[in-house]
Amino acid sequence: MTDSVSTDIQRAQPCYIQACGLLSALGHDEQSTVAALKKNQSPGMVSVYDQLNNGKPTVVGAIHEELQSLEHLPVEYRSRNNQLIATALSQIAPQVQAAVSQFGPDRVAVVAGTSTSGINRSSEALQYMEVHGELPEDFHYHQQETAAPSDFVSYVLRLEGPSYTVSTACSSSARAMMSAQMLLESHLVDAVLVVGADTLCPLTLNGFNCLEALSFEPCLPFSVNRSGINIGEAVSVMLLGRDKPEHGPVIALLGAGASSDAHHISAPHPEGEGAIRAMQCALDQAGLTVEDIGYINAHGTATPLNDAMESKAIYQLFADKVPVSSTKPLTGHTLGAAGAIEAAISYLVLKHQLTPPAQLNDGQRDPEIAPILLQQQQPLAKPRILSNSFAFGGNNMSLILGREDRA
Repeated sequence: MTDSVSTDIQRAQPCYIQACGLLSALGHDEQSTVAALKKNQSPGMVSVYDQLNNGKPTVVGAIHEELQSLEHLPVEYRSRNNQLIATALSQIAPQVQAAVSQFGPDRVAVVAGTSTSGINRSSEALQYMEVHGELPEDFHYHQQETAAPSDFVSYVLRLEGPSYTVSTACSSSARAMMSAQMLLESHLVDAVLVVGADTLCPLTLNGFNCLEALSFEPCLPFSVNRSGINIGEAVSVMLLGRDKPEHGPVIALLGAGASSDAHHISAPHPEGEGAIRAMQCALDQAGLTVEDIGYINAHGTATPLNDAMESKAIYQLFADKVPVSSTKPLTGHTLGAAGAIEAAISYLVLKHQLTPPAQLNDGQRDPEIAPILLQQQQPLAKPRILSNSFAFGGNNMSLILGREDRA
């Protein structure tokens, strides 16, 4: 283990997770997601071919459950992305309403993270126009705008607090978590709804295919045979506050670290400089050392460059002392939702005291990457989890979640 990287970050006050609603390929709610995590199997990882221009089948993380209808809302709010959000919100409606009643609608903020928002509606609308010569009546440009997720939540809940969307590619919703922490610490608001949502669509599938970053088989993080990502769709909605929840386990966001190495528009810095700084910033903000972390949920995209970089960065700080795995074989890479859904998985591991997910791959570890300790069946030895999200452009995020005593 090497010396820590100095970041001059002041320790932050923890903010507490009051409730979490989620959907992904793993499950349609907390109960089904926990059941899938215990089996380390994902029912929603399926093979599709109709969304790729070359007609070649690829594996995606899909949500098949029935979603909340938005037909009663104005047309600009009707998108699958917003349906995902509405369905996750319905899972935590009592806690959200209690927060609004306690603090007032002007003291509850919404910070969303997304990459493609509702752009699938535009893809569908253009396909319709090719056939009918005009856009469909139920299409509105606002459905695809980046601000759509936060606007939607504020609209349906009649909230009057700060409301905005962060879009920094695959670190978007992890950065939204950090933004929520700062809003609470500044006392601008008393509660924050953190939303991470992205939806499957041909644009992203074909875009990553053109980048030659798409795997046509189940992805293999840290394997010598890894060839690319599986894209997925997911949503997580967390309610954060400054006080510990009245009931149940106490799970907190302890620290958040951000960096931007700006090495390349799509390739990560080969030495992981920005990743190291983000992880160290999160540790410093949480007032923790590397010895305090019990598990690392890696970004782990299964691309050759990311896994080589991330393993090197993790090894520099943690050596081979902390179990590491990527949960993307269970959810797919959910792009702008990745930070939030992986934080939600970390939350569930802590809340239900689960064994962290073992690393799914073909068992053929890449001998060229740094020798980090890949998670197999190791119980969570320490109740603190580091979750990484690294994005295009060198936009890096690390979050630390921890379970605390109620006293």
